[in-house]
Amino acid sequence: MIMIIEKAKLIRLVIFDVDGVLTDGRLYFSDDNQEYKSFHVRDGLGMVMLQKTGVEIGIITAKKSTIVTNRMQKLGIKHVFQGQTNKLVAFEQLRSKLQLDYQQIAYVGDDILDIPVMSRVGLAIAVADADKLVIKYSHWQTKNGGGKGAAREVCEFIMQSQATWDEQLSQYGL
Repeated sequence: MIMIIEKAKLIRLVIFDVDGVLTDGRLYFSDDNQEYKSFHVRDGLGMVMLQKTGVEIGIITAKKSTIVTNRMQKLGIKHVFQGQTNKLVAFEQLRSKLQLDYQQIAYVGDDILDIPVMSRVGLAIAVADADKLVIKYSHWQTKNGGGKGAAREVCEFIMQSQATWDEQLSQYGL
């Protein structure tokens, strides 16, 4: 665990997949083919808190959805790449734009499409209910599943590792 904490201290960017990481991976459709997604409110607060510490947040997802656009705008997340079946392209664009080394980036994934990026970053994280192959490529696995607090767990872990957690709590009177 000490090695994982050391990796987390270097992180300047956390990239999240959406379906299966920020959601539980289930897809809901209405009779008129309207898509619905469910996000955990605690994940959102964790992401807002992490951004306040100066750590950037990015989203790279294979699907394209106005639901994701709207949710990320509400959370103040500027780096959103949707419709990315080859996630490496968006990953390299974002890494280059922010001028970061691989070890300064964490990626949180759950499925096979995430592995190419996970195999390059300094801290590869699999959610608790990730595919077995994804877990094999991860440095660390959350206790919470996708859409059930995994993103919050990641954000808190990074803030605790970087000694910014207490400062964030103090902004809420704690």
